[in-house]
Amino acid sequence: MSEDQKRILESQLWGIANLLRGKVSADDYRDYILGFIFYKYLSEKQYLYANTLLETESVKDYKQLKDPELLEAVKEESLEKLGYFLLPSELFDAIAARGNADTETESNYILEDLKAILNHIEQSTMGTESEDDFTALFEDLDLNSTKLGRTVAARNSVIAQILNYLNKIDFRLQDIESDVLGDAYEYLIGKFAAGAGKSAGEFYTPQQVSKILAKLVTTGKSRLKSAYDPTCGSGSLLLRVAKEADVSEFFGQELNRTTYNLARMNMILHDVHYRNFNIRQEDTLEHPQHREERFEAIVANPPFSAHWKGDTNPLFETDERFARYGRLAPKTKADFAFLQHMLFQLSDNGIMASVFPHGVLFRGAAEGTIREYLIKEMNAIDAVIGLPANIFYGTSIPTCILVLKKCREQDDNVVFIDASGDDHFIKVGNQNELRDEDVELIVNTYRNRETIDKYSYVAALAEIAENDYNLNIPRYVDTFEEEEPVDLNAVAEDLRNLDSELKSNEVSMIGFCKQLGISTPF
Repeated sequence: MSEDQKRILESQLWGIANLLRGKVSADDYRDYILGFIFYKYLSEKQYLYANTLLETESVKDYKQLKDPELLEAVKEESLEKLGYFLLPSELFDAIAARGNADTETESNYILEDLKAILNHIEQSTMGTESEDDFTALFEDLDLNSTKLGRTVAARNSVIAQILNYLNKIDFRLQDIESDVLGDAYEYLIGKFAAGAGKSAGEFYTPQQVSKILAKLVTTGKSRLKSAYDPTCGSGSLLLRVAKEADVSEFFGQELNRTTYNLARMNMILHDVHYRNFNIRQEDTLEHPQHREERFEAIVANPPFSAHWKGDTNPLFETDERFARYGRLAPKTKADFAFLQHMLFQLSDNGIMASVFPHGVLFRGAAEGTIREYLIKEMNAIDAVIGLPANIFYGTSIPTCILVLKKCREQDDNVVFIDASGDDHFIKVGNQNELRDEDVELIVNTYRNRETIDKYSYVAALAEIAENDYNLNIPRYVDTFEEEEPVDLNAVAEDLRNLDSELKSNEVSMIGFCKQLGISTPF
């Protein structure tokens, strides 16, 4: 698929939002639009796969299949291959057609049928390997919600409009790369995030930041056994890693139920097989779901300075994720708790890269103790990268990326990069945005571990120790621009010339005043 066709698909999908804007709030129609796109994808995937199974049968079009034995055979194969099953009558275009029916001759009421179909998709997986990946996947699509309309007829009309609009878009799953629709889906998620304000950070990391993190953790690798995100949001970060290396398995955890559902949909839409991803819904710090696993790549954008139970939970004092550091992260700032959790889950040959607020670099007390242990005792910090302010939705604070390894190749220094300067981003609307060349400069500077004037510095561990393990980037990267020296003689000459001009102007004005017969102001 060409870039032009991809843009057309993105534009068509975003056009659905125009149907609902003004009728339904953005936060609500996001869930409906993304959910129905996902349903259409599952439907088209089912149809194409079923047709391959029917190639040797007399009925070759799945939509025409009526034979109970063949339907059962298709179901068994579909549950094994796809992880779910849809009957011909449950396919997207069938329900969309019923919703667009001529009301004089047949009913166009589809809400109950649609609800039953979405429930059946989930129920078809019960007792199978894919059950965990489909359970309650459509729970946010409340077809009875008054947010869609005050009356049943109004709600039915809105849903039918969405399905009819979507039905006209050809996803072309049979002849496009598997991630094109997935990328268009992520485009929509990004568009919704741009308009969601503060809440956007819960489910979306800007694409260029995702790209940096993915490139950092795949340094020197073309294949990864596993990738993990402990605060995975919509799963975008994990999927970005797969663009830089072949990933065998994806693992993630997400607290927000709606966002957790979105992450599972996003995985499936990117054609990640249900056996190859394990996304769980729970509080990562309180109830880690993958504690026994160790991951080769870890990427994350945890909530900045979130609250957690800290020392009010006595179990954390002996929790092997946190116990060795001597202090627990403050209850009002869980940044280091997330970092410690990730480092605990990192494999010995792995790389982790995560976004944090700048405070983790220099705050004292318990955080200073943890930071010193990370550097002095574990020697785990590999790089500190400062990003521009205002590149994340919902916050304008400057942020940084920390890169950590358990077994560092260059174990006697740390790379500091200051990519926050005006030359290293552009302004797009109300946000700052990194360009491709900015991303490449960050990644290449990290990989080459080079010192670049006013941009990066490779600091010896001894130098960091002299700074009391303070990692504040300006201590290492000097971005001060010297002002040009002032020529005082030239300034004095300019002042003398101005004084001469003023006296000349005074003489002229006195002459004008005399001609006009008025008093002079001097």
